[in-house]
Parts: sequence; structure tokens; C-alpha cells
Amino acid sequence: MFRVVTVAREFASGGASIAGLLAARLEWKLLDRALLEEVARCAHVDPGLAERFDECVDPWFHRLTKQALWHGSIEAVPAVTDDDFFDSEAMARFACQVIREAANAGGCVVVGRGAQCILRDRDDVFHVFVYGPWQQRLERVRRRFPELRDPAAYIQEMDRKRAGYIRQYFQQEWCHRGLYDLLVNSRCGEAAAAQAILCAAGLAPA
Repeated sequence: MFRVVTVAREFASGGASIAGLLAARLEWKLLDRALLEEVARCAHVDPGLAERFDECVDPWFHRLTKQALWHGSIEAVPAVTDDDFFDSEAMARFACQVIREAANAGGCVVVGRGAQCILRDRDDVFHVFVYGPWQQRLERVRRRFPELRDPAAYIQEMDRKRAGYIRQYFQQEWCHRGLYDLLVNSRCGEAAAAQAILCAAGLAPA
């Protein structure tokens, strides 16, 4: 019996909404925004700071600066701000901790953050990747961010960030089918996609 579902998703594919439907139907905890809040609590930082570094990779200069600091070369780098002590790497580390603890408790749907890699060796976790038709993704972004001049470029950049996050912290390819039990096209609609996931995982109500 699966006790956890992870949902990786293309940006604007509807994956987060599908994860929300899964959690509601199963009456499980949804770890999406709640994951950020729990990381912020554990790390003693503002939730907005956790969100800022969510599913990101620190720029190479930041990583170089951080390495220099830990090697005692503080005079060779710019002054350190509070944000330097909580960065993308720290966010990823805390997220791993929160995800593992949630999986141990069971009864949760985890959205993104490399959960498919963090929990890949557990037999009680079902891994899903949600993708969607390009035109539908564009329409979602246009509705959500009407001020964007180039929604296509924004989608591509967000997907690159998510792929880079998985590559940097887990040495895996985000879209590699071997990471997932099920790949779902959201073209069928969010409710239908959620139902397909429940059926595939053997979690659909009798």
C-alpha cells in the first residue's frame, strides 16, 4: 500500500492543482506551500526567504564566495549578509529533511523539490510526473501573469530551473522516466488526471 505520492511537474502543467486534488480525495496532507512553511520554521527564517530559494540553484559566484568563506578567506570576498546563511543549498537540505520526515509519517502528497529522488528507494511511495500541452501551459501563464511580455520564455526558464535543481542536488535528469511510476498528460483535465493517478496507485476509493 502506497502511503506517499510525489508529484513532479512541468511549469504551468496543472501539476500543483492535480496534487491538491489528490490530497483532498485521499484526505492526506499536501506538501507544497506547507513544505515551504515547515522549512522556514525549521531553519528559523521568514517563509518569504524560503520561497525565494525554492527549487533553485545558487549562482556560481555565490557558491564560490561561500566556499571561500568556509576556507577562511573572508578578506577576499564581499561582506556577508544574513541571506548568505540561508541559500538555495540550505533550502534543498532542509526540504530533504522535511520530506523524509513527512514520508515516515505517511499520508502525504509532496509537490516537486526532488521528492522523487529523495524517496526513490521507498516501496511505499508512488512517483508521478505531470506534463501538459504547450498551448494549455501558455494559456495558464497568461492568465496567472498577464504582465509577462514573453510567457513562452518564462515557462522555458522555469523548466530549466527545475531541471537544474534536480541535476545539481540529486545528479538525475528531471524528465527521466525511470524516476517515475506514472507519467500523466494533463490534457485530459485536472480531475481526470487525479483520478488516473489514484487508480494507477491503487488508491482510488472502492
